Amino acid sequence: MALIEASHLRKTFGDLVAVDDLSLSVAPGEIYGLVGADGAGKTTTLRLLVGALTPSVGNASIDGFDIQKQTEQARSKLGYLSQRFSMYEDLTVLENIRFFAEVRGLKSDEWQPRCMEILDFVGLASFKDRFAGQLSGGMKQKLGLASALVTRPKVLLLDEPTTGVDPVTRQDFWQLLIRLVSTPVSDSPPIFGENGGSRRGADVSVIISTPYMDEAARCQRVGFMKKGKLIAEGTPGQLRSMLDERIVELRGAPLPLLKQITIREAGVEDVRAFGDRLHLRVSDKQADTVIRSLKKSIPAGGGTFVDARLIPSSLEDVFMALSHEDA
Repeated sequence: MALIEASHLRKTFGDLVAVDDLSLSVAPGEIYGLVGADGAGKTTTLRLLVGALTPSVGNASIDGFDIQKQTEQARSKLGYLSQRFSMYEDLTVLENIRFFAEVRGLKSDEWQPRCMEILDFVGLASFKDRFAGQLSGGMKQKLGLASALVTRPKVLLLDEPTTGVDPVTRQDFWQLLIRLVSTPVSDSPPIFGENGGSRRGADVSVIISTPYMDEAARCQRVGFMKKGKLIAEGTPGQLRSMLDERIVELRGAPLPLLKQITIREAGVEDVRAFGDRLHLRVSDKQADTVIRSLKKSIPAGGGTFVDARLIPSSLEDVFMALSHEDA
C-alpha cells in the first residue's frame, strides 16, 4: 500500500489556482522528486499533504489516514522540513530535538537515547551543545532533518532542503536520505521504532521538492509541476526518453552569435547554453538535417563551427522543454 496518496487536489487563493487537479502515489521506500519553476505549486502541494492547508477540492492520505478527517493520526506519521530554518536559535542542538520530541509526546526516558541516536545518524552528535544559531547552513538543515525524524515518521516531506548550501553538504544530505530509505534491514539503524521497537529504513517514503536536476536524478520517480499541474511523471530514465535523439550539442564560437544563428534553423525548437557549448532541442528525426545545415550556416554567418553531435538528453533538457511547452 502507498504511504502517500493524493487524489485530484486543487487549491485556490482567490483567483489564483496554486494546485490544479494533482494526483500522486508514493510507495514505501521510495524517494519522489517534485520539480518545477518557482510558483509551480510545489510548496503548496507539500503544505496540503502535511495538513497545513485545506484543499479546495480533493483529498490526501498518509499511511491510510485522511489528512483532513484523521489529521492527528496522519500527522503522527509525518516528518516535515520547510524551506526556512524553523529551529530555536537560542536553544542548543540537543535542546531543539528534545523540545520537538516532548511536544510529540515522547516520555522523558525515551527522548534522550532517541535524540542522541538521531543526532549520530545525521552527524551532529558532537555538536549537541552548540546553539542552533551558531550552526552553518548545512548543519542547520541536518538539525531540521533530525527534528523531522524524532517523530518516528513513515513519511518525510522535504521542501527544497538543500537550497543555499554548498555542494559537499548537499551530497552529505542525500547520502542520509538514501541511507534512510534503502539501507538493508540488517544494517539499517533502528532509529524510527514505534513503542520502543525498531522500524527499518525501507518503510520510509520521501517527497522532496528540489530546484536541482542532479538531485531529481537521484529519485526513483520525478514529477514535473507547471502552473499547479503535474504535467509529467516517471522515472528519470523514462522522462529523459521523452527527448531521445532530439538533443544536439554544438561547440563553436562565439556563443551569442551561434545562438542567434541556430534558433533560426528549420527543425530547431529551442537553444540553451550549457557551459561553453549549446544544447539544441530539435524536432523528431531532424538531428542529422540540422547538423548538416549548421556546418554551412554558422561559417556563413561569421561564426566558428567546431563540432555538433547528437547526445543523450538530461533531466535539465527535459525540464527546459516542459517549462517552455505552450508557455
